[in-house]
Amino acid sequence: MSESCNHDCGSCGKSCENRDMHVKLRDGSSVKKVIGIVSGKGGVGKSLVTSLLACKIAKDGYKAAILDADITGPSIPESFGAGLSRAEGDGQSLNPVVTDSGIQLMSMNFLLENENDPVIWRGPVIAGAVKQFWTDVNWKDVDFMFVDMPPGTGDVPLTVFQSLPVDGIIVVSSPQQLVRVIVEKAVKMANMMNIPIIGLVENMSYVKCPDCGKSITVFGKSNIEKIAENFGLEVLAKIPMEESTSSAVDAGDVESINVDYLDNAAAKIESLLNQA
Repeated sequence: MSESCNHDCGSCGKSCENRDMHVKLRDGSSVKKVIGIVSGKGGVGKSLVTSLLACKIAKDGYKAAILDADITGPSIPESFGAGLSRAEGDGQSLNPVVTDSGIQLMSMNFLLENENDPVIWRGPVIAGAVKQFWTDVNWKDVDFMFVDMPPGTGDVPLTVFQSLPVDGIIVVSSPQQLVRVIVEKAVKMANMMNIPIIGLVENMSYVKCPDCGKSITVFGKSNIEKIAENFGLEVLAKIPMEESTSSAVDAGDVESINVDYLDNAAAKIESLLNQA
């Protein structure tokens, strides 16, 4: 691969088959496993799943990090606390922002003067920023890095899949029928690019009645099992809608949430350390 490669294969006549297209970390940085959190549609809860998984991994004794690849719509800083400090650097590299439980974070909002300033960039520039979050940040002894992807199958997911050594992805869905086809697109993209799919997670799966405890499927019958069956995948979790979870995230206190919905997903991810 050429040093000047922009990863736009449609405009390039060179063959990169069997070549390692991954970009390197900075000297002194270390990331053992990279997990992408993806979906073909926005608003299904990728950032929530990313945050909860990172917190669970950290509670299990591993060093976790989150690379917020949603450059124009970052949610990670708010989940962990809007009062977190801005990312600092020396002009050559950046240091991640570290949470109370030791999770290393990098997000576009840590670099803006005001957190509500819009990032009005075209796709290639956004994709370049994501790569710089990988190459220019001092990631310290990370066991598991979670990449919170923007929705869709465009520039950023393509850049992450080509440029980062992704060990597996988790596809996040919600029960609505209209989500099914879009989620299948994300699954097919991963398969086309030979990215392992760890499993599926359905968010907003149901609401439990506070009086009788009955599960109410607000968005109708789930499609997640059918999608999993069609692609030979495992449903790792069904996350309900809960006021306590929503309130904690809104307060920037995601690290205080203590739920077991993603324990199976975390166990699958942790098992990757034992694989060559």
